[in-house]
Formats: sequence, structure tokens, C-alpha cells
Amino acid sequence: MEITIKVLIGVIAFLHLYIMYFEMFAWTTKGRKVFDNFPKDLFEPTKAMAANQGLYNGFLAAGLLWTFFITNLEWSNNIALFFLACVATAGIYGSMTVSRKILFVQTVPALLTIALILL
Repeated sequence: MEITIKVLIGVIAFLHLYIMYFEMFAWTTKGRKVFDNFPKDLFEPTKAMAANQGLYNGFLAAGLLWTFFITNLEWSNNIALFFLACVATAGIYGSMTVSRKILFVQTVPALLTIALILL
């Protein structure tokens, strides 16, 4: 079970590193493909705002990756639970304000991992 949890945490962290990349460095290129319902003429004016959002996604990834270096299982799980709750909360908000797809990409994997940790 511990390996499954670590793999899920790694996948979620990688996803947030990817989100960080395209929001911070590829907003006007890759961002257009990911957020196809966003008006094309707004990508350039919102570049700094997207980079700020990307930075926050980077913090979520860093927090999740940090759990791989904590040797005490209880502390590792507590830190993972905190950052996974942040991911789930961000996913819920994003699904309500941007796209319902975010619920399945962000929230569901985070909640599944939380459930596995708590079992």
C-alpha cells in the first residue's frame, strides 16, 4: 500500500510540475491548447497572472516531493495529507470556476490518495 501511495503522490507532484511549467513558461503557447475555451486574445495580457498561478502549483509539487525525504512515516503522511488537501481544494475551486475537467484531473487523484493514507 505504501508503494501505491508514493506512486500516486509522485504522479500528482509531476502533474503540478507540468502545470507550473505551462503556466509559467508556456502560457501563450501550451496554455492555449490546454485552456481552449479561454479567449485567445487574453493569453498575452494574463501572462504574469498565469505565471503567479504556476508558482503556486510549483509549491504544491515541492510539498508533495518533500514527503519522499521525510523518514518518519507519521510526519511524511501528515505533510502529504496537508498538500493533498491543498491540491483537492484547488481542484474543487478550479472545477467550479474554470473547467469541470479539473475535478477529475486534480481533485479525484488527491482524494483517492488521502483515502489510501487514512486507511
